[in-house]
Amino acid sequence: MLLRMSPRAAALLMLCVQQLHASALLAVSSYEFTAYRMQQYAVQQEKHGCRGAIVQAEARSADEPVLTRRCVIMKLPDFTVERYLEALRQSAAAVLLLLPRNMSAVPQEIIQSFMVSESEALLKDTIMPVYVTPEDEQLLYMYEEVKHAAASRTSSILVRVFRSMVTATVFQILVSNTNPIKPITDNTIITLEGVLPGAGEDVPTIVITAHYDSYGLTPWLSYGADSNGSGVTILLELVRLFQKLYSKPHSQPPYHLLFSLTGGGKYNFLGTKRFIEENMDHAETSLLHDNVAFVLCLDTLANGDDMFLHVSRPPKPGTPQHAFVQQLEQVVSSRF
Repeated sequence: MLLRMSPRAAALLMLCVQQLHASALLAVSSYEFTAYRMQQYAVQQEKHGCRGAIVQAEARSADEPVLTRRCVIMKLPDFTVERYLEALRQSAAAVLLLLPRNMSAVPQEIIQSFMVSESEALLKDTIMPVYVTPEDEQLLYMYEEVKHAAASRTSSILVRVFRSMVTATVFQILVSNTNPIKPITDNTIITLEGVLPGAGEDVPTIVITAHYDSYGLTPWLSYGADSNGSGVTILLELVRLFQKLYSKPHSQPPYHLLFSLTGGGKYNFLGTKRFIEENMDHAETSLLHDNVAFVLCLDTLANGDDMFLHVSRPPKPGTPQHAFVQQLEQVVSSRF
């Protein structure tokens, strides 16, 4: 069974600034923003993600030596495996990750490092809440302030005293949840299927499939342009092109073309598994029974200029798989 938890919450940033000149002046303000909780799910009794949701803690930089019962504020470059594990080890109250508005401007090495840390975080089951929110002016101001505060604590005593005399800033992160966290148990995985029938009787079937899911720390912020929006886009384009070929009797190939868009791809291809099981349960009417020439899965096709073809074993000459590889190599060599 696949269980998921509702990921969205409203967070409140409370700013307490004490400025000391001739007398003490206390200013208190608050700023509300939307944060998205790291996904929490269980697949076959194995739990992943964070179980915690409520936060009431002082904001601190990841550079601080003491993070216990603090909400650790990180930007994308700060969110490394080491720092995340350190927050867990010190029993931090929460982690708040500020996501850049323009991800295309982020250097690729930072993106790759974040993806590694993201995968590591999702493998673990933790009570520590992890929230993600897009950057804005107020949150970036808070980040810089707690960053400077962490730096001042490692500086000389004279600098620390001077800074504390000028201003002492404390940021409190408050996430309240009036609705109880309940599992979403009525998960429905939808598979879209279409067939272009081939010419002749009992002709073999070629299956072209892609999953349409995206995956990340927070599903609501995971758009999946490459994985797997690219696979879905190319599958739909292939449907459009082959439909023209199959619509004319003189150009109709002796192969059925079965197109399948499946869900649950990021949960161990759960939708694909159910799609196969459904076809096996109705073998007498299924195009997948006994006569499948080969299956082509489209995934992550927009990540650079290179194209990779993964096979379980090298295709033998004379098979449709071998012919496909040869044709693909010819097209690549003629165009690039």
